[in-house]
Amino acid sequence: MTQITPVLLAGGSGTRLWPLSRKSYPKQFSNIFCDKTLFQSSAQRLTSSKTLEFAPHTILTNSEYRFIVGQQLQEVGIDPGPILIEPDAKNTAAAILAASIFAHSKDEKAVLLVTPSDHVIPHTNDLHAAIKIGLSHVQNQKMVTFGIKPTHPETGYGYLELSTDAIDDHGSSDVKKFVEKPNLQGAKQMLEASHYLWNAGIFLFRARDMIEAFRAYAPATLDLVTQAVYEASMDLGFLRLAKEPWSELQDISIDYAIMEKAKNLVAVPYLSKWSDLGGWDAIWSDGNQDALGSRIYRLETTSLL
Repeated sequence: MTQITPVLLAGGSGTRLWPLSRKSYPKQFSNIFCDKTLFQSSAQRLTSSKTLEFAPHTILTNSEYRFIVGQQLQEVGIDPGPILIEPDAKNTAAAILAASIFAHSKDEKAVLLVTPSDHVIPHTNDLHAAIKIGLSHVQNQKMVTFGIKPTHPETGYGYLELSTDAIDDHGSSDVKKFVEKPNLQGAKQMLEASHYLWNAGIFLFRARDMIEAFRAYAPATLDLVTQAVYEASMDLGFLRLAKEPWSELQDISIDYAIMEKAKNLVAVPYLSKWSDLGGWDAIWSDGNQDALGSRIYRLETTSLL
């Protein structure tokens, strides 16, 4: 069974969910809905099952959150794997490349599953089934993105336009184009067209394929991140990426830097429940008003003291 290294991106501030999410303690580390935080739930659903084998988690975060990460993993019985500290926030391209270079240095055959740590994905079995389908494409030198089947004309998400020719029985397709957040009319048209998915920002790929993609499309970024990883220093058990080369990096997402240009990108549909909780509207739409009411009031009151 191919072992997958889960990579959790845990450096975001989530300020759109203030006061539940604040820069000093963002939403991924908050127990918004239950006794576990979004980060803890993200880590737990990427542990080995009957169908998938996961390696220890690799975490990308910043210096301010590094101890929170370790503590929250230990609270749910997960031994922290490598925790890479970004000197500054440079968006997802640099973070994902750093994880890829680090993993490849340990195992040239490493397969990575990269995911944000603040999403709600309640049905782990469904997610693992989609990952297993994606793994079959990765083994054929493809990179995989997981898209969410739209349930309504959402204007707050980007979209993936798919080829109308499916490449497996699950409905996986080559990605034709990334679509920016649309207006309402555009969102309605894409919902009706049925060959669009919400862009969830979850990726599965071989580390060496991602490195080669950067070599082809963003070689300057590859040089700087390679330097930052190989000049990194250990600090209280954390791997602190080198500040000087990191500071020269462009602030750019993995979509813009690589995925929109890649010729070997496949989208695997995820058909079950999902939310990125990007704002309060996403939380209200999930019917959690009563569970959150007293908690919001308590935080708002505290913030005014």
